[in-house]
Amino acid sequence: MITSDEVLAQLDRAAKGFDFPDLENGYYYAIDARLHAFRDDARWALVVELVGYNPRAANVIDVLHCFGNCLTEGQPGYTHGDFLDRVDNMHQVEDPEDGELLRGGRPPIVVRGQAIEVEATAGEPLWDVFRRLVPEHRDLLLADDEELRHRLPDDLPRIMVLEQWWHRDPDRFDQLPSETETFQQLAQVLVTGDIGAYRPTHAPNTHWSFWPESGSL
Repeated sequence: MITSDEVLAQLDRAAKGFDFPDLENGYYYAIDARLHAFRDDARWALVVELVGYNPRAANVIDVLHCFGNCLTEGQPGYTHGDFLDRVDNMHQVEDPEDGELLRGGRPPIVVRGQAIEVEATAGEPLWDVFRRLVPEHRDLLLADDEELRHRLPDDLPRIMVLEQWWHRDPDRFDQLPSETETFQQLAQVLVTGDIGAYRPTHAPNTHWSFWPESGSL
């Protein structure tokens, strides 16, 4: 039997080990997020995607944070294969003098093979430019089903997808998942299979504008 204590304990361990999704990560300018819940009577999994621009890695990256009692490889949190680069032509997008700014000539941004024209001005910070890919092109930034399930059993049913949610108090960087309404309720969903157990009272705060310190390191 799955228990909510089991689910929350794993999420808390990840948070204490800095493996839990952090929308205020100093190395990533937050762009977008999505959460997926999977379960059956014996198994559970959560995959939380955080898309951000990482200047040091010189790309927009979708980081998959994978949790559950049935992961097919690796430990809960993220592994090397959970970092998905999204922009194919960063060498054409980055300014040659300052790699965090947009190159002159307003080049298209090629995301997973698709060239996208973005209204932008030479010299603009790239994180502002990349954020304009949302919402029209967000599905190119976020994971497809094959990517999403690469550490999950193929037959595990997906029962819920959240496009936005209340993640934690922005002023409580040390707040554990077990201390938040969202993950307490999601644990009940995973235990019971009843999506009605998720009934948030807080307004969502996963939009990048709630996390102004993201990318600040």
